[in-house]
Amino acid sequence: MQIQNNVVYRDLDASQALNSTIEKKLQKLNRISSQINSSRVVLDSPHQHKNKGKLFRAKIELGVKGDSIALQQDSSSIHVAVRDVFKAAERKLKQVSEKRSYGKHSKLTEINAPLVVEVEEDMEQH
Repeated sequence: MQIQNNVVYRDLDASQALNSTIEKKLQKLNRISSQINSSRVVLDSPHQHKNKGKLFRAKIELGVKGDSIALQQDSSSIHVAVRDVFKAAERKLKQVSEKRSYGKHSKLTEINAPLVVEVEEDMEQH
C-alpha cells in the first residue's frame, strides 16, 4: 500500500540531505509497523527564545489504523531534532504494536486454551 508522506518546512530552507534522512527514517518506521497509512513531518524554526538561543522543532504526525500519533522535539540543531523525534516515534509505534498484539493474543488464549485441571489420585491404600 502506498503511504502518503508529507514534509513541510516552516521558516527554513528545504534541504535535500534532510529529505533523504527523513525518507530513510520513514521507511524504518514502516518496517516496524505496517499499520501506518500517512505521515506528516513539519520542520520549524520558532522565534528565538531570549534564554535558549535559536531552536529548531521537528514534529511528526503518523496516521495509524484507527489512531494517530503526534510527537515533537526541540533542539539547537535541526538534525538532532529530526533524529530525536523519529526515535520517539519508533518507541511509540513499538508500544502501540505491542498493545495491539497483546490484546489479540490474550483473547485467543482465553478462547482457544481453556484451563485444564488434572487431579491425580494416589492408588495406594494405607
